[in-house]
Amino acid sequence: MNDSYIINQLAENREQYFHAVAPPIIQTSNFAYPTVDEFAHAATHEKEEHIYTRGNNPTVTMLCQKMAALESAEDCLMVGSGAAAITNAIMSQVSMGDHIVSVKNVYNWATRLMTNTLPRFGVTTTFIDGTDINNFVNAITSKTRLIYLESPLSWTFEVQDLAKIAELAKSKGITTIIDNSYCTALGQKPIEFGIDIVIYSATKYYNGHSDVVAGAICGSKEIITQIFHNEYMTFGNILSPQNAWLMLRSLRTLPIRLKQSSESTLKILSFLRKSPKIDKIWYPFEENNPQIDLVNKQMKMPMGMFTVSLKNKDVPSIKKFCESLQSFLIAVSWGGHESLIMPKCAFVSETDPQASMIRFYIGLEDADFIIEDLEKNLFLL
Repeated sequence: MNDSYIINQLAENREQYFHAVAPPIIQTSNFAYPTVDEFAHAATHEKEEHIYTRGNNPTVTMLCQKMAALESAEDCLMVGSGAAAITNAIMSQVSMGDHIVSVKNVYNWATRLMTNTLPRFGVTTTFIDGTDINNFVNAITSKTRLIYLESPLSWTFEVQDLAKIAELAKSKGITTIIDNSYCTALGQKPIEFGIDIVIYSATKYYNGHSDVVAGAICGSKEIITQIFHNEYMTFGNILSPQNAWLMLRSLRTLPIRLKQSSESTLKILSFLRKSPKIDKIWYPFEENNPQIDLVNKQMKMPMGMFTVSLKNKDVPSIKKFCESLQSFLIAVSWGGHESLIMPKCAFVSETDPQASMIRFYIGLEDADFIIEDLEKNLFLL
């Protein structure tokens, strides 16, 4: 299906809601039935019917159908955060005594789940450098049930060879999960490379307005149905109809927001490469990236986030630089309309080698405005 059709038409049965252009918010906790038999049928088919919004809600279902179609997946579940997507997806695939192979430096709450929570239930994890397929081969044991990926990583942007990893995993009966939040389905479709489950912090690009926290889990009908009847219904970390409606609104502009952010990012990076104040740039599409061929194979477009290291290693000066920028907010996350910076010195000691690293997300502001701001403040470093 065409992405424009999915975003603007799929699942929008307007004849069911007065031919309104915008879909309705079905803001209800439960659903009533005129007969006992109809009620009983709904109660025993909750994945397909509506009985209680913790399980199924028409507004949320519309969003799920769009998200699955964009991903080239059979089905999708929307949850209350990216962390909820990670937790539901990972826990659905492991049992006591199982082993996970995960790439290093994935999202912090995924790491915490695998290092702090799962070991309490007898599930162990080996963290590896995901840039070499041999590291996966060597880490897999007879107890490995899951490979966890994040490509690109969200600070230094290393990628993993999705097709090779998926082929390896399938040959050994191992499930693969990827956090695709950096790319969205418009920038990378992991299922087309053979990955089993794709998860998102939908808070980011998909919502794009910094006003909703959400997560998504996409995969086969079999996998998603299994998660629905177990982890999803048990943990109860659902997405509200109001927030699903806001995300339906946001999907309308997803392609043009990504285009604007991508084009501005490339222009800003062109400026930064020439600056004598910049020590290093981490970005998937950098020409000197040793993985550039794999990036071009897997990713359909440049995205809006990168990291730089400043030549000035004096942390007070770095803080002053960050605080002086007028076109950036100091904040976590990415994908909204506003440009953001996240200085590494907020999380590490002043003597840490990474203290001069700053992660940039480029929003929808005019690129020349951002460049002027950067030029003025870099000059003062």
